[in-house]
Amino acid sequence: MAQIQALCPTFAHMENQGLSKTQITIMAVTAGICVANIYYNQPILKEISLSLHTGESEAGIISVLTQAGYGLGLFFITPLGDKMNRKKLILSLQAALIATLLGMCFISNILGVYVMSLLIGMFGVAAQVILPMAASLDKHRRGKTVGIIFTGILIGILAARVFSGYITAWLGWRYVYGISAIMVFVSVICINFSLPDVLPQFTGNYGQLLQSTLQQIRRFALLRRTALLGALVFGAFCSFWTTLTFHLSSAPFNYTTGTIGLFGILAIGGAMLAPVFGKLADKGNPAKAQLFTVLLLICGILLIKFFPQNIWSFIVAVLLLDIGVQATQVTNVATIYTLDEKSHSRINTVYMTIYFIGGAVGTFAGVQCWRIGGWPMVTWQLLAWSLLAFLVAWLGYKTALKKTFKF
Repeated sequence: MAQIQALCPTFAHMENQGLSKTQITIMAVTAGICVANIYYNQPILKEISLSLHTGESEAGIISVLTQAGYGLGLFFITPLGDKMNRKKLILSLQAALIATLLGMCFISNILGVYVMSLLIGMFGVAAQVILPMAASLDKHRRGKTVGIIFTGILIGILAARVFSGYITAWLGWRYVYGISAIMVFVSVICINFSLPDVLPQFTGNYGQLLQSTLQQIRRFALLRRTALLGALVFGAFCSFWTTLTFHLSSAPFNYTTGTIGLFGILAIGGAMLAPVFGKLADKGNPAKAQLFTVLLLICGILLIKFFPQNIWSFIVAVLLLDIGVQATQVTNVATIYTLDEKSHSRINTVYMTIYFIGGAVGTFAGVQCWRIGGWPMVTWQLLAWSLLAFLVAWLGYKTALKKTFKF
């Protein structure tokens, strides 16, 4: 360590002092700006299809490709955070993202938009390099710091749809990507001058790095259990938000998409509470926090199941679900970063890949349940997701108790 500190004084200072509030804020905002690019296209697909003279089904592939790109980036790029200087990796991804966003502004055919969308998803994973970097630089307040940065990611996700919708309405859809390129550029400057270089911990080649990423699943039972919990909770979350639009646009509500979109703004309020649960993880009792947050999720689902025609039940449920899901996620991430400091990026890759698989399955299950049995069947499967999550959290709590009282 002495040699590392001699070679990199800034890193030595960070090792002792942790991250400042300014640095944490920059990392949170940057993560939110990067991940928002994945969701900009969702509310403006119709405008893109009209502009490029294609059908809505062809335009719908844009969202699929962006999500696919993010999945590819998670597995093939984010593990490099353990092999490369993380700061340089973040800056490289952001530079590539800026170039791709500018390309999106000038592409005039659907094939080009497909390629750019895939690349936007791949380079947007800079946010998933920032998270493990923050965890390694702020060990004493790891849960709180991860909670703040993850809140930035959540706000980026939730605000992206509102931002792109308004910009498209006023200026056109290409301006969404042009303005985003400017925001990413500003964040590049902030990251470059505020964060330290972090020396890599992995010395093998790229093939060995990917193999080692898969080995993390076998290494840690806690990672397997936490990833499963995250997948189940995120599956319920995605299923809920996918089918909520169908339910609220039908009788007796008959809400417009603009009115339904306000629920997304409401969800931002829930996301702001995520750092509170990060503090609980710092206090050494994450298993207890996980039980509590999953119970919030169950309470929200029960509300919309037994009061499906009461708008207030949905308002309260959105808050309970969002707080429950996001707080569970923050606790999970803070927990997995205690496993092996040298493998943070690879562990994060495993967790986030399984997490997003859960979200994809949840979305598919929600749509199919709506098609077959409407809102009653949707709420039954939401309850199934949440009860399975509670079982996993309970098993984790029992395991933690055994370790606590083992002599």
